[in-house]
Order: sequence, then structure tokens, then C-alpha cells
Amino acid sequence: MPAVSRNGAAKLCAAFRHRIRTLATVAVLGGGALAFASCSVSSVLTPIPEVDVGVQTASVPARGLQRLVPSNPYMATYPQLDRPSLAPQMTMPAEEIACRKELRRLGVTYRNLAPINDGGACRIDYPVEVTGFSGSVGLKPAATLTCGMAASFAAWTKNELAPAARWRYLSGVKTIHQGSSYSCRNIARSGGVPSEHSKGNALDVMRIELKNGRDIDVRKPGWFAFRERSLLKNVRTGGCDYFTTVLGPGYNADHADHFHFDIKNRKNGYVACR
Repeated sequence: MPAVSRNGAAKLCAAFRHRIRTLATVAVLGGGALAFASCSVSSVLTPIPEVDVGVQTASVPARGLQRLVPSNPYMATYPQLDRPSLAPQMTMPAEEIACRKELRRLGVTYRNLAPINDGGACRIDYPVEVTGFSGSVGLKPAATLTCGMAASFAAWTKNELAPAARWRYLSGVKTIHQGSSYSCRNIARSGGVPSEHSKGNALDVMRIELKNGRDIDVRKPGWFAFRERSLLKNVRTGGCDYFTTVLGPGYNADHADHFHFDIKNRKNGYVACR
């Protein structure tokens, strides 16, 4: 760049200001206004790399991580690796989105899983994995269920099981131990009728652990276990308001050591509570 005297630089700035005022009348203010504000003798004397061309910006080669980022108006300059994908919510039916809102309202700890399709009736299009409920109630092991079944079980736990335990044992529920959630199988001795477990609509409860250290096995208690008998009776009868099937100890040998809950859709709203 040729040497410029300070007087010459001042004249250049004055001329530049006059040119900017002229350009402003045709609404070219973006680049000119900034240049006008920042023009000084020192800026004229200092060489600056040529990047801005008129009112358009010349393309600058991408460097570093920028080369890996596709052009996307919704992304920042660098990839935001902790941003959750919106694709599942965009493709999920409205009822599934509403159901997950209900899970959050009920205080359920869960995560969405990929669709399950093991052939035949063994499938869940929008499964969830549930690990806990309101009141710091855990579920072990984690259960794979439909959202509808998860919501029904969460409501029953919050409104029936937890209050019954507090009333009879002066203790909250610590953990519900389940024996089966999603499982690709038929109902025993049914001649091939798919179990609700194969659809993610069923959950088997084996025992209930209380926060005071008491561990309640749901198998039929002895004659003198009055509190246990009362609690398990409440488990069975209270469940009939939340599930379409409640089967437990005393029903048959297949359910001698657990309670089976499901939301099978039957004609005329029939409920099997036994």
C-alpha cells in the first residue's frame, strides 16, 4: 500500500464520509454506516485484508470444525452435540405425545425406546422404558411398556399403592420389583392367544419393598399376617379401577407368586379382576 501522509489520510476520510452520505440515500446503510463510524486517520494508515466487497460479504474458507458443519439456519456455527433430536416428536402421533405429557405430570422417570417388532403380535410402535414413579418409588428391573400402560401403572402407584402402604405400615414405597414387562409370548394353555405382555400392555409385580425396610412378598400371606393381607387386598381391588385385568395369588397356579396387571381392550368395557 503506498505511503499516505496524515493530511492526506484526513482528506481521504472526509471524502469517504461524503460518499457514505450519498450511498445512504439509496438505503445502502449496512456496511457503510459501520465504516463511517469507525473511520479514523489510523485506520487509513493501517492495511486491512480485503473481505467485505460492497454491501455483500465475500466467502471465507471454512476452518476447523466449521468444515464439518452443513449449512443449516437452525444450527449455531459449531455443532451442538447436546441438543436432542426433534425427529421422534415430529413423527409421533398426537396421542403418544399427550401420553408422555401425562407421564411427566405423574412424575414418571422414563425414556423413549426405538420401535420393537419381533413378528406377529410382538411389537410396540412407541415403547418407553420406565425406572421410577412419583415419590421416589423405584421400579426394578426397568420395564419396557406402552406409554398407556406406563401411565395406568403410575396413576395406580401414586393413588392406591403408596397411600395404602403409608396407612398400614406408616412408610412409603421404596421399590416395586417386577417380574415381566414386554415379552414375546402367548397366554399359557390358550391355544396360541398372544399375551398382553407381547404388546407391552402388561406388568407383573413380584414384591413391594417399603422405605422402612419391610419387604412384602405378594404371594398369599398366612392367616395372621393381617396387615399384609389388607395391603394385598387393596392392591387387587384398587387395581381394578386402573387396569382391565388384575390377576394374582389365589386365581390359579400361574399367578401364585405375582400380580398381573394389564390394559387389554375388551368389548363392552369388561374388567377381569380376580
